[in-house]
Amino acid sequence: MTVTIRPAGVGDVARIAALLGEPGYPTDTEQVGAHLDVWLADGRSVLLAAEFDGLVSGLAALHVMPLLERDGCLGRLAALVVDDSCRGQGVGRRLVAEVEREARRLDCRHVEITSSRTRAAAHRFYRDLGYPDVRDTSARFLKELDRHPR
Repeated sequence: MTVTIRPAGVGDVARIAALLGEPGYPTDTEQVGAHLDVWLADGRSVLLAAEFDGLVSGLAALHVMPLLERDGCLGRLAALVVDDSCRGQGVGRRLVAEVEREARRLDCRHVEITSSRTRAAAHRFYRDLGYPDVRDTSARFLKELDRHPR
């Protein structure tokens, strides 16, 4: 069984939509296609697909932000999804390794990952890959913006 990592493309829309539905982010192919167009046009974003036995079984999305307060950039692993049937086969590890290679290529000094506090298995996975929990070093604040303010 071979895992191949390659850039994701428009031909992957249906599989990406299915993968995003697994962790609870239901979406349809039309939405994914529109989002994919934005990601593929952004020179600071990288979408990777993992093929496992010929089927797209994983996805990683990296976005790179230039830093103002220090040299280099920060890479954010914005999405990592592996098909439930392929977990434990090295697909996620291969995707993260390729994300890290891309982040280095794009002058990132760090890669950050955010994950819902309810995803204990994902947290163990990230720690096993060398991503410590940095909860005590910063706080994350999130405000949903009204798309049509008055």
